[in-house]
Amino acid sequence: MVDIAERPARLAAPAAVPDAVAAVGPGSGGLAGRLLGIGAKVLHRTVAIVALAAIWEGAPRLGLVDRVFLPPLSEVLVAWWGLLRSGQLAEHVGASLTRSLAGLGLAVLTAIPLGLLIGWYRPLAELLSPLLEVFRNTAALALLPVFVLILGLGETSKIALVLYACSWPILLNTIAGVKGVDPLLIRSARSMGLNHLRLFQKVILPAAVPTIFTGVRLAGAYSILVLVAAEMVGAKAGLGYLINYAQYNFAIADMYSGIITISAIGLVVNQLLIALERRFSTWRVDVSAG
Repeated sequence: MVDIAERPARLAAPAAVPDAVAAVGPGSGGLAGRLLGIGAKVLHRTVAIVALAAIWEGAPRLGLVDRVFLPPLSEVLVAWWGLLRSGQLAEHVGASLTRSLAGLGLAVLTAIPLGLLIGWYRPLAELLSPLLEVFRNTAALALLPVFVLILGLGETSKIALVLYACSWPILLNTIAGVKGVDPLLIRSARSMGLNHLRLFQKVILPAAVPTIFTGVRLAGAYSILVLVAAEMVGAKAGLGYLINYAQYNFAIADMYSGIITISAIGLVVNQLLIALERRFSTWRVDVSAG
């Protein structure tokens, strides 16, 4: 006969097994799951680039394209490493980054305050709107001869051209960000007794930050693209000069090395701006699925 008093102890004994498994399992399984998750995310983000690299490597070798004009990726990477070891690539990258960052920085310092003023004060917007419409539709590269004639072939004309090209996406997105603030937020803030300065600081500016950074990211791409085109005219250093010089001397692998370097710089600049945007808009909630 089984003692009734012993039944709870016997029934409770199996419950200790899951506790022991829970104490051991999640430690190792959780780490492995996180590593697998990170690996899957990296694979998902890089599969398109890997596929492009495979096509670039295979197409010239299989004779699908003329390898004289499109060398295999491995040959381009060998040429890129040679330029890096010789110091030429660092010289050209340094020259391009100096001009690009200088123009982009000046555009941020001038276009954001001007955009905030135009977006906030309607009389100023009505005064400057016709002028903005004229210049926003004028391509930056179309004005390259004007900048060269007025400022010469030196660094000033190139930085000024980058400044001009970068100012418009920043300015227009800043204006749109200020004008797009929810009016209910503004009325609620005013009902709480906030003056114009505090209203602008606590409501308008935080709400406009995402749109402003969209313009800054666009400007970051423009700063490199426009500069490369400008460096093909009257420059003695820079990635644009490297690409143009390599093409004229039929150093095709070096030309593609410069193009790959430009793409890598653009990717890094964009990621840095995304991280900066997250830093200044920590209040936002990501609602995207997956």
